[in-house]
Amino acid sequence: MKNATPTGTVFVLVHGAWHSSGQWAATQRALAGPGAASVAVDLPGHGFDAPLPTGYLLPGQPGLPTERSRLATLTMDHCAEAVLNVLRRVRHHRTVVLVAHSAGGGPASLAAERAPELVDRIVYLSAFVPGGRPRFVDYLSTPENATARGRSLHLGDPDALGAIRINPLSPDPAYIDELRETHYHDTPRNRFDRWRSALSPDLPLAIPTTPVTLTAARWGRIPRTFLRCAEDRALAPAAQDLMIAEADRAFPDNPFTVHTLPGSHSPFAARPTELAAALAR
Repeated sequence: MKNATPTGTVFVLVHGAWHSSGQWAATQRALAGPGAASVAVDLPGHGFDAPLPTGYLLPGQPGLPTERSRLATLTMDHCAEAVLNVLRRVRHHRTVVLVAHSAGGGPASLAAERAPELVDRIVYLSAFVPGGRPRFVDYLSTPENATARGRSLHLGDPDALGAIRINPLSPDPAYIDELRETHYHDTPRNRFDRWRSALSPDLPLAIPTTPVTLTAARWGRIPRTFLRCAEDRALAPAAQDLMIAEADRAFPDNPFTVHTLPGSHSPFAARPTELAAALAR
């Protein structure tokens, strides 16, 4: 097999809630085929170094609904800086494409706003776009997102916990079924069990609730693409369309290029080769 010719493009991949850099591994392998480089970011509080609630891995998971998260003090600034640190390291590539999934759209957008010279294109994969409304929760609560699932997955009081907590290791089959139906309904069950075991339980509350303010002179000048997930049950397609439309109204000089992918909120699990092809376009 011939070696791929480097394209001069690097993809900086930002995961969504409860995930990590590892979610992108299969997509990165597919991107490497045509010669594209890629770097996946671990946002603070995610990945193998993320601190867990003390009872999470113990029998019976004591205190899981009530123990305050050790991520409660993390801010959107911390998360944006993690993205910026990677962008600075890869700027020597001819083209830098910043890709954000789901809740990762907030940190990625703030990073692009602060340093637009580091980004040649930004891609939102069923991701939060703060162009029209500054907080992710402002879209999650819209009528357009009323069909979305997953609210029953949240444990405890997010304000008291300082995080939106889920339980990927729950012993309750009904809970696990809801987790799969919300995020991974088109991923085979045997593979989903591996995926859920790698999820972190806490999403720092700052990520969905902190306002992100964008400007036409900075974020607005970056070419942008939205990859819609047509059968998304975690962020309804109508809510995705609302974010696109409101961002385009707020920044009409540089509207989104929009493509639609089949399937769920998690194409990196169900069809990574197709996702890589969409990114490579």
